[in-house]
Amino acid sequence: MQEGIFAVLEQQPVYLHVYIAVFRWVAPILMFMLLCRCCKPLLTFRREPEIWAWLCLPDERKLPVTHWENVIGRSKRSDIVVDFPTVSKSHCVLTRYDDGSWTITDADSKDGVRVNGKKVKIRALKPEDVISIGGVEMTLQPISRKQEQRLAQIRSKASSVLSSFGNLMLLSVLQLLTCVAFLLRGQADTAMSILMGFGGIMIAQWLLLLFYVCIRRTSFEVETIAFMLTTLGMAMIATVKPAEAGKQLVAIGLGLAAFLFVGWALRDLERAKRMRLVAAVAGIAFLLVTLVFGKEYYGAKNWLVIGPLSLQPSELTKVCFVFVGASAMNRIMTKRNLFLFIAYSVMICGCLALMNDFGTALIFFCAFLVIAYLRSGNVGTLALAITALGFAGVVALKIAPHALRRFATWRHIWETPTTGGYQQTRALICMASGGLLGLGPGQGWMKHVFAADSDVAVATLGEEWGLLVLIMAILSIVALAAFCVRSAAVGRSSFYTIGACAAASILLVQVILNALGTVDVLPLTGVTFPFLSNGGSSMICAWGLLAFIKAADTRQNASFAVRLMKSGGDEEDE
Repeated sequence: MQEGIFAVLEQQPVYLHVYIAVFRWVAPILMFMLLCRCCKPLLTFRREPEIWAWLCLPDERKLPVTHWENVIGRSKRSDIVVDFPTVSKSHCVLTRYDDGSWTITDADSKDGVRVNGKKVKIRALKPEDVISIGGVEMTLQPISRKQEQRLAQIRSKASSVLSSFGNLMLLSVLQLLTCVAFLLRGQADTAMSILMGFGGIMIAQWLLLLFYVCIRRTSFEVETIAFMLTTLGMAMIATVKPAEAGKQLVAIGLGLAAFLFVGWALRDLERAKRMRLVAAVAGIAFLLVTLVFGKEYYGAKNWLVIGPLSLQPSELTKVCFVFVGASAMNRIMTKRNLFLFIAYSVMICGCLALMNDFGTALIFFCAFLVIAYLRSGNVGTLALAITALGFAGVVALKIAPHALRRFATWRHIWETPTTGGYQQTRALICMASGGLLGLGPGQGWMKHVFAADSDVAVATLGEEWGLLVLIMAILSIVALAAFCVRSAAVGRSSFYTIGACAAASILLVQVILNALGTVDVLPLTGVTFPFLSNGGSSMICAWGLLAFIKAADTRQNASFAVRLMKSGGDEEDE
């Protein structure tokens, strides 16, 4: 196979050889510069807590309230620790709303919560109200509007507009060089599709940045990473299926629309709370429609075909699932709320099991573990859930021959290199031929393998762009996940924190399953690589999940999901 690759390369013009030789060195350098410039502000910002109120105790002590949803209890895991024997480990939840009002909710504590001597389940608070928690009395003292304005001024600043423009300039240079590399191959029948694909991404990214400038937001690192991966994905399509570049461009546009819509929904937590029922119903409806009307491909009934269009509704369900799981709001610690979410998760995974889509079911389960832990902090519950997954997996392998065949091939691909192990053996050979710097855009052989631009896209990327670029693509998703972990400690609302961590876990698990499945470390599950793999549903899902990550950014002027403060101290209008 390698002899065939070099035979094709020898027949190409000299000027293309020279250009590709230069490109192979320039592309990794540009990628490295972009990744460093985007990751540095995301991973090094100061994580100072925001103080929104004080709980004043009778002994004149003041406990800072640093979140919009705060668990009060004796446990060290509580946001506000009241170390008194009569206080439950998780006694109650103190919640702030967009209009500055506060409520307190009993979290099924032993002694309950009293406000002005009256036992309550949930109660709106006023500054003069006396709160009693396990016999410990306190009053709530919210910060003033002027103090909120001062808080905004001292908060960590986002990157400057010039820095964001500089990042996009570097990315645009990479996109232009990539586009030229494909055009120099002289394939006139695909030239217009390639120009449309890369040109459309460039226009979309610059328009989005200009929109940010208009609404006084300057941080563009998260979006730049997404556009960088999208560019690599368009390069995979230009290699394997150049005629589908326009189709993928439409999917990117729909993904950006989903990104902006979810960001708008998260901007108002009360609006988000009202929309969670719609998201829950939509998430289940997508899967039920697929079960009834879906088409089965390669053993999994996860495609819905409508005329010339085909989509995977389970991808859209991922966004709905995160929305529902993050919507804890004022009932963050109630058992009823948690049990309802568990039931919802079981319904989704059950539908996916009936569809034989076990790879996607595993992704949902991992996201469920993240959400359940962040909402309950109970490690024992998670251990029980993982044990249940083990039993469910054994049963699935017994009743689903499609899944069993994947496990039968796993770690034995070289025993069946022309049948069950065909994709992965070719992937390993092609990645090895690419080396550190790759063969150049469009110069590889992996394009002849099925799903070279989707399920095994990392092999195509490794062959044509090299191992260095492949590692940087994986590190891009890892950086987004690390940013969510860093932001969690200073998250303004549990909604943003849980949503961002769950979204990042889905993206990260997809990368792990896709990359390690391609090289036979894990079974090949057919899971896509976010932003990189060809597929409209996958692209829309990836951008929708990115909105949750963006909403968790509390740096000043960073996220459009966080309102700015006017000079007079009031929040700006939407």
